[in-house]
Amino acid sequence: MDIAARAERLITDAVGSLGYELVHVEYQPRRDSSVLRIYIDRPGGVSVDDCQRVSRHVGVVLDVEDLIPHRYTLEVSSPGIERPLFKQEDYKRFSGKEVRLTTLEKIEGRKNFVGYLRGIEEGVVEFESEGKTMKVPLRLIRKANLVYRFDSSNAGVKSAK
Repeated sequence: MDIAARAERLITDAVGSLGYELVHVEYQPRRDSSVLRIYIDRPGGVSVDDCQRVSRHVGVVLDVEDLIPHRYTLEVSSPGIERPLFKQEDYKRFSGKEVRLTTLEKIEGRKNFVGYLRGIEEGVVEFESEGKTMKVPLRLIRKANLVYRFDSSNAGVKSAK
């Protein structure tokens, strides 16, 4: 089991006990100082203070378990407004939302799609793009993110009267 998977298993409960969802864990081994990056979320979003709180708590857990025996940096972050989708549960949870998908292989001559997520069943993601329903096995998705559309009607722009 790799370090990211071991870290995820180790810290999921710790993050949850603070009231946050552990979205994803990444580990980047580097020569001078490796990076363990975790993404957290909760309803209403995540602040810098939330990230610091989780970092302190998770840092203690990781140090006690000595998961990474050499020098590393722990980064705690929000997944952002264009949240990446990693797990099957993400595809269920965000059904109906607009997504941007990149596949590992070409499907109907392309690898990039924007459309509305319809869900996931038996490891196959279903979404609607350009009036067509597409089905893509989760294992063929390289990257998937929610799409954020800026709405200028509520951006604080005042019109002259």
